[in-house]
Amino acid sequence: MPTLSKTFDDIQSRVINATSRVVPMHRQIQGLKLLMGAKKKAFGPRRPVPEFVESAIPDVNTLALEDIDVSNPFLYRQDQWRAYFKRLRDEAPVHYQKNSPFGPFWSVTRFEDILFVDKSHDLFSAEPQIILGDPPEGLSVEMFIAMDPPKHDVQRSSVQGVVAPKNLKEMEGLIRSRTGDVLDSLPLDKPFNWVPVVSKELTGRMLATLLDFPYEERHKLVEWSDRMAGAASATGGEYADEEIMFDDAADMAWSFSRLWRDKEARRAAGEEPGFDLISLLQSNDETKDLINRPMEFIGNLTLLIVGGNDTTRNSMSGGLVAMNEFPKEFKKLKAKPELIPNMVSEIIRWQTPLAYMRRIAKQDVELGGQTIKKGDRVVMWYASGNRDERKFENPDQFIIDRKDARNHMSFGYGVHRCMGNRLAELQLRILWEEILKRFDNIEVVEEPKRVQSNFVRGYSEVMVKLTPKGKKAG
Repeated sequence: MPTLSKTFDDIQSRVINATSRVVPMHRQIQGLKLLMGAKKKAFGPRRPVPEFVESAIPDVNTLALEDIDVSNPFLYRQDQWRAYFKRLRDEAPVHYQKNSPFGPFWSVTRFEDILFVDKSHDLFSAEPQIILGDPPEGLSVEMFIAMDPPKHDVQRSSVQGVVAPKNLKEMEGLIRSRTGDVLDSLPLDKPFNWVPVVSKELTGRMLATLLDFPYEERHKLVEWSDRMAGAASATGGEYADEEIMFDDAADMAWSFSRLWRDKEARRAAGEEPGFDLISLLQSNDETKDLINRPMEFIGNLTLLIVGGNDTTRNSMSGGLVAMNEFPKEFKKLKAKPELIPNMVSEIIRWQTPLAYMRRIAKQDVELGGQTIKKGDRVVMWYASGNRDERKFENPDQFIIDRKDARNHMSFGYGVHRCMGNRLAELQLRILWEEILKRFDNIEVVEEPKRVQSNFVRGYSEVMVKLTPKGKKAG
């Protein structure tokens, strides 16, 4: 992000924080929306929103190396990304693209190089964003995954307890019960879209539990997550109307402020705090006043929602797609259900639900024969690292008993490693245990539809047909 833009965002955050005690947070965001609209009319946008028009992705071998742009969101929607990254890994593992719609950036594509960048937070900063582009102007929220130590460590530690082993053990029964309820409600006589009926529904239920959010409004969590992670300016997603982003942020601010104040009042009245994420934030000295820092408040809640939504949900759908592309593996699984834990890791490697994380070089760094200059954007492509032939044998194959499946990089490494990785694995393990109890086959009956994004590797539609146990597939 240009220095001037960062300075403007810092000033904006200070003004919002200073007025947070007298102006409700959702009103502040509505005011920001009006301010940004007026500013754009008077002076034009500070940064133009890139426009994306879909066209057929060309064969990568017809392109010059310098023209390869892996930020193109349609590379992933059209499922053409593998050949592009293989060429980069082989010919330019640290690759500079100077003309992308998001500005110039370096791509790091080999497993070991990505590992080096991810672990070297002294050389590469996670601030101010982890996505390649920029959030909508005026909505530069702050979140701990996009902070460097020590501030990152303090904020992360305040919520980490929600996924502690003891808590996960207590949640297992609830997750299994809800998973069974959803699977038992599925139609057996006609194809249906697995994504909203199973993947979104199960992750929405889990998020509502973690946040102690009103259960009947859980669909809002998934919808906010989709739009926040799907901004065209940030990830090349399909959501280009930035005014809607402000409306979502205001709606989210209103809902979570109300939840926060309600918990605050109950605690003041002597009620014991719960073990949900809001209660944990209120119990930590460093985050108990987070509501008075609106951009951090909204940012961290967005992170917890997006993090809890995308990894698990798209691995739930991706696992089905993988099983259908490699049907021998489903037969292997039915013969050896004890492979489920290893298979879960393999699903997460194969799917890599978040394609990358972005860093900014803090100083000049030599990597892969290239000099990355201080201030350059560096993208660690986990999707490529998980398919690196130097690390994984037959990396494009889905092999449920792969020996090194757990060594994937979908959760990242170092201080920013995904906080909820064990919860995601637990949800996926239970889903597949319950699937095997009920169904002999789950057939994907149409080509899956993938989302438009260079960040989220997900699905909008996976049409499936179920064969219950004891009945032959028709």
